[in-house]
Amino acid sequence: MSRRVVRQSKFRHVFGQAAKADQAYEDIRVSKVTWDSAFCAVNPKFLAIIVEAGGGGAFIVLPLAKTGRVDKNYPLVTGHTGPVLDIDWCPHNDNVIASASDDTTVMVWQIPDYTPVRNITEPVITLEGHSKRVGILSWHPTARNVLLSAGGDNVIIIWNVGTGEVLLSLDDIHPDVIHSVCWNSNGSLLATTCKDKTLRIIDPRKSQVVAERFAAHEGMRPMRAVFTRLGHIFTTGFTRMSQRELGLWDPNNFEEPVALQEMDTSNGVLLPFYDPDSSIVYLCGKGDSSIRYFEITDEPPFVHYLNTFSSKEPQRGMGFMPKRGLDVSKCEIARFYKLHERKCEPIVMTVPRKSDLFQDDLYPDTPGPEPALEADEWLSGQDAEPVLISLKEGYVPPKHREFRVTKRNILDVRPPASPRRSQSASEAPLSQQHTLETLLEEMKALRERVQAQEERITALENMLCELVDGTD
Repeated sequence: MSRRVVRQSKFRHVFGQAAKADQAYEDIRVSKVTWDSAFCAVNPKFLAIIVEAGGGGAFIVLPLAKTGRVDKNYPLVTGHTGPVLDIDWCPHNDNVIASASDDTTVMVWQIPDYTPVRNITEPVITLEGHSKRVGILSWHPTARNVLLSAGGDNVIIIWNVGTGEVLLSLDDIHPDVIHSVCWNSNGSLLATTCKDKTLRIIDPRKSQVVAERFAAHEGMRPMRAVFTRLGHIFTTGFTRMSQRELGLWDPNNFEEPVALQEMDTSNGVLLPFYDPDSSIVYLCGKGDSSIRYFEITDEPPFVHYLNTFSSKEPQRGMGFMPKRGLDVSKCEIARFYKLHERKCEPIVMTVPRKSDLFQDDLYPDTPGPEPALEADEWLSGQDAEPVLISLKEGYVPPKHREFRVTKRNILDVRPPASPRRSQSASEAPLSQQHTLETLLEEMKALRERVQAQEERITALENMLCELVDGTD
């Protein structure tokens, strides 16, 4: 009698659970724009959701702890003249978020740690370079201030948001609308999908297609692609008969898929959220009421179905928390923020464990908030893996870090200063001047300067009075 061998995996029993009602965010008018982005972005400090707004586009930013009913007059981030189509938090500064809009612009915003009194209307910088609406944003995983945008003009632009400059423009690679763009782990390559049904691997600094596969999925509906930890490409798409399908591809051999699985019949595009630490991919379909998750390994059949989290309400969008924002004491390996029509509901994925100790097999070191490269270094050809941090002691987000834009003078022919130059004490943001002594000395010097100015003002006032008396 043959016994069926069960595959060994620590993620076989991952289960999903919706947060209690008082942990949800209620009374949020989620955007009704027809667009296949996630409509939600989250990091260890804030939750951002694209919302309905009259006379332009807006999104709301809530501190994670601000659960419950959201006041209808809660300040929004407004500045776009058309609907906001995508938002993305900077991986290297939890207070900086980028937004892309139907109005052809990309805006980068600084979000304060305190709740603002009125709408935030002034972005730190507006990036103008697309001729049609901008629907896709993605920050570089390891280089500081490098942001990618893709528009309806079939162009990908890579920006240095620290200076407002275009670093690279890929304008002759895609003949039709771009459906998705994803960086690999060190940001040296891009995987893109396009309406022409072609999956492309691009070296952006050479503006060169390294590999491509036509009709990775044969259906006409949009495809999505993400890089896996091993350098493979995981894709979601549709068959010719409009069945949803997932695939795994080796870019070095695009002829045959590593794996190809049909799933179900539905119109909703499957958004893949991939966690490289566990190599689990979570599939969330817009309009679906479930999240399916699979483990990707190097053993056949390579893409292993784990489980499905099901609920009653369909999802309008989904936010995916970075690993450093999870609760390691509860063996939480993923957290989603599911958008309903009028609320946002956290969904927690957990691996059941009996021990309360830190589970180091579930939490390898993960990318932290420090960039590995400056924008100029990356552009010159350098690559670096993400700077990793341990989650053993839990992760505490740093306090507000100021984001500065330094626009270069186009008339100045001198070479730009080294990107890593040290800042003077008066120039550096306060959050970087750690020592109490330094702060006290600065305050003392400032008081002395103020006192000297006041004495000067008093002397000038006396001189003015004498002059007035003299003319009388």
